[in-house]
Amino acid sequence: MTTKERYARVIDYFMSTRPDAAPELKYSTPFELLVAVILSAQCTDKRVNMVTPELFRRFPTAHKMADADVEDIYNLIKSVSYPNSKTSHLIKMSQTLCENFGGEVPHEREDLETLPGVGRKTANVIASVLFNKPYIAVDTHVFRVANRIGLTNNSKTPIETEHILEKNIPKHLCNLAHHWLILHGRYVCVARKPKCEECGLTEVCKSHTQTRQNKN
Repeated sequence: MTTKERYARVIDYFMSTRPDAAPELKYSTPFELLVAVILSAQCTDKRVNMVTPELFRRFPTAHKMADADVEDIYNLIKSVSYPNSKTSHLIKMSQTLCENFGGEVPHEREDLETLPGVGRKTANVIASVLFNKPYIAVDTHVFRVANRIGLTNNSKTPIETEHILEKNIPKHLCNLAHHWLILHGRYVCVARKPKCEECGLTEVCKSHTQTRQNKN
């Protein structure tokens, strides 16, 4: 099977099974999504969604959060991973938004990456979800699934994976494909014991094929 054929099969599968894939983080404004994505680093979306309602009620805008006390933010998010560093990032990110962007979330990846707590993955998520940029954010799920299926040929870094995926997936599907791969990795192609019996991609999956051959 050629790379082009594998991508075509994978895209067809997800288009039929997850045509409306979307973020599981709950938000209502660009600022809220940015905050939620920062909080989601090495933390589950479920946990983030538990703390953000009160956080957003108390600090709904960058201007409000920029003036927040460290203790207030910390107490609201202390159940997520790395609450100390994330508290600092949220306040400094909000201050930078106010100082450099009038309190509004910028559209361009390069501008997003100037914000404290925002790396390339987070910038890609925001630019893709909010502004329909043809980017694929590579987290641990996307990295794992892409390598297992064979969409990437044992890529070594997230940035390498990102470039390969964006090269082979049509631009108008990149933001959707990001969610396809995340959700597949979160619920089916899980890290320790992938649920191959529930997966509709086993026929095109390099990892599954190799495992089957080894057993035989």
